[in-house]
Amino acid sequence: MVRLAGALLVVVLAVPACDSGAKPVAVPSPTQSAEPTHAVIVPPPPTKAPTLRPGPTRSPAPIATTRPPGTVATGDYVFPISGCRASYGRSHHDYPATDVFAARGCAFVAPVAGRVDEVTYTDTWRSTTNRGADRGGLSVSVVGVDGVRYYGSHLSTIAPGIKPGVAVAAGTRLGSVGNTGSARGIATHLHFGLSWPTRPNIWWVRRGEVYPWPYLDSWRSGGNKSPAGAVAAKHAASGDVPRCSAYC
Repeated sequence: MVRLAGALLVVVLAVPACDSGAKPVAVPSPTQSAEPTHAVIVPPPPTKAPTLRPGPTRSPAPIATTRPPGTVATGDYVFPISGCRASYGRSHHDYPATDVFAARGCAFVAPVAGRVDEVTYTDTWRSTTNRGADRGGLSVSVVGVDGVRYYGSHLSTIAPGIKPGVAVAAGTRLGSVGNTGSARGIATHLHFGLSWPTRPNIWWVRRGEVYPWPYLDSWRSGGNKSPAGAVAAKHAASGDVPRCSAYC
């Protein structure tokens, strides 16, 4: 016992008995558990995947594409006349297109998967007026998965169920070869045009902006050559709606 500055300090020393054979007992500190501690790794909560919301469905009216050259997707292509002999040249009057000659009633099919764009069900062409908008007669256009618009005209009939907005696979029948519109009175054929999508009724773009024959050559021999790059390049050079140059 020690007296310090008026206070009594008592020091108690616990000394184990040397002859008892007992071992010192570790007394846990106030912050230490008497039971052994194990580290527990708690995984972070799973990251919630972003909700994918479907984009707006394409309206029956065509929409201009802004996809730059070299980044367009491609698909599997088929020749646009199915089950019949066909012939075509490498030139066309006034603007780029290809006339594919085949017998009346031969199937005009979608050359690639896509969605039906515009359909003309009635032949309103008259020789006395020869309006450019009417020259195609019965026609169907399809915007493919590759971003290209494919147009076929002078048809004798439109296939059942073909209307704007309908999804089609490559090879789906769109109509039958004929000679409606300005082809009236001449050999039956399919006017085939390649372009980019536009707003409705821009017929001078829809009828053709890039020559199709190099791609027809490929598809006819089982190849898969895509016009997407050439069409995108022409679109970039010409703008969405270039000025009409023939039958305007």
